[in-house]
Amino acid sequence: MVTSLNSLLTEIEGCTVCAPHLDHDPRPVVRLGSKARIVIIGQAPGRRVHESGVPWDDPSGKTLRRWLGVTDEQFYDPDVVALLPMGFCYPGSAKSGDKPPRKECAPLWHERALAELPGDRLHVIIGMYAQKRYVADRKATLTETVANWKSYLPDTVVMPHPSPRNQHWLTKNPWFEAETLPAVRKRIESFLEPTP
Repeated sequence: MVTSLNSLLTEIEGCTVCAPHLDHDPRPVVRLGSKARIVIIGQAPGRRVHESGVPWDDPSGKTLRRWLGVTDEQFYDPDVVALLPMGFCYPGSAKSGDKPPRKECAPLWHERALAELPGDRLHVIIGMYAQKRYVADRKATLTETVANWKSYLPDTVVMPHPSPRNQHWLTKNPWFEAETLPAVRKRIESFLEPTP
């Protein structure tokens, strides 16, 4: 299994499928380990992550780790947490924020990547793009889907993107930090415990 995972990661690292659509060289950013029981499916790397090559190496990542109640060491241990964005490369900037994740990555790589992880795992689905692919009975809006978080447990957690741009959303929806996050942290904690 480790050999096939290493082979897959080498393939992903060399992927240039989206190159014609980017204003820069592709730099796929993903973290996978064969023992990871928590998989975080987000959007796409931002410029800072593109430059560093470290997933969630930005203010959004700091907020996400606080939301989940995990340390940097836990978050960046690929055998604890798998980091699998919808788009592996930085898509470039738009007028307000970054462009959407490239559409090529998830269909090309996700199924193979998820097959390398343990079957007993928790999916943390972050943002609208990941919800559209991974939450079959999602609601009409991101807010409604996140508000319905209990219905996706025990194996899926849905969250908004932890971007500083979403501060207004957090202010309008105080229930998320008051009610959802404590339950999410408890669920995350159960997947951080060693399997018997």
